[in-house]
Amino acid sequence: MTTTNTNQATKTNVDQHLTFDDSVIEKIAGITATRVPGIISLDGNMFSEFADKVSSGNNMTKGINADVGEKQVAIKMDATIEYGKSAPEIFEAVCKEIDSALDKMTGLKLVKFELHVNDVKTREELKKDDDKQVS
Repeated sequence: MTTTNTNQATKTNVDQHLTFDDSVIEKIAGITATRVPGIISLDGNMFSEFADKVSSGNNMTKGINADVGEKQVAIKMDATIEYGKSAPEIFEAVCKEIDSALDKMTGLKLVKFELHVNDVKTREELKKDDDKQVS
């Protein structure tokens, strides 16, 4: 759990702290990552490109590990990407989006980001996976 001191702009002398469970940071990172084109799944947690990626029942923190400090975060994540897409471009986009989301929602700064690509899937494989999920 992390604490962010919010005393900077207060008019009272109250000692204030905003805290987040690590799982909250991991969930923000997971939801954000799955919205980046080219990310298929996080550690085998398959998402259909036609389905709502934030639906209930999906473990949005699977494959994500957050190391949260007082004002900063380090994140490691495992992902499957779409075959034919640029892994460096996906990496840059995911890092930028997660950094922005964390800053906006928590005020925490992303200081380290690691993305481990554990698989690639073709459009044919994606269609087969989508068909299996519908059945």
